[in-house]
Amino acid sequence: MNTVKTNLALIKFLLIMIISGVIFISLSAQTADKASLVVRKCLDFDVTGDGSSAEWKKADWVELLQQGPDKSPYTTKAKVLYSETGIYFLYDCVDKKLTSTIKGDFQNIFTEDVVEFFLWPDESFPVYFEYELSPLDYELPIIVPNYNGKFYGWQPWHYEGERRTRHATIVTGGKKESMASVTGWKGEIFVPYKLLVPLNNVPPVSGTKWRANIYRIDYDKGTTHFAWQKVARSFHEYNNYGTFIFE
Repeated sequence: MNTVKTNLALIKFLLIMIISGVIFISLSAQTADKASLVVRKCLDFDVTGDGSSAEWKKADWVELLQQGPDKSPYTTKAKVLYSETGIYFLYDCVDKKLTSTIKGDFQNIFTEDVVEFFLWPDESFPVYFEYELSPLDYELPIIVPNYNGKFYGWQPWHYEGERRTRHATIVTGGKKESMASVTGWKGEIFVPYKLLVPLNNVPPVSGTKWRANIYRIDYDKGTTHFAWQKVARSFHEYNNYGTFIFE
């Protein structure tokens, strides 16, 4: 009798361990999926701002989640592709007002409505590329050295020709002008690999991994932050970034 009870207890223990292991593996896989994004390869195409190129059908939308105390009813999603010459981003932002007055590149456009992404190709070196785009189609591309939280951006030199980005925005439900009432806006960006020189691990090939994050800031109701991968206090917390896995 005691032997039977012992065997039953052992079987019960083994079943619990197996079920726990399956749950752990499942949760780990979900976490890994959320922390990584497979970036599909595409042919180069024109940047129009509306995401109308058929190449975008190769990419799935990634939902950006709201962070911080200031919440809004808006949603934000993004797509990413890469080609032989550079990397593409597409944003779709629900909005009601274009809180955007700055008219000029290389300014503090992050103090108003903006979409952003950060690319960190080489984890052994704390230097990454930051890009911002406003609804009015003004940009801020910089390289950021970040040493133990001490960072400052550097503007690109000889920013012309094949080293220059291509970008465009469109607005829905209103005019593309400062403080206009709208229903949303889209932003489309192409970053040539030649602009990322001399960062290591560039250009990517199949199987290459880059750490990265995707963001939006909206100022309609307070300051609402959106992010693909959660950060605590700053978009510059590169150790919290996700991973791009190039197809």
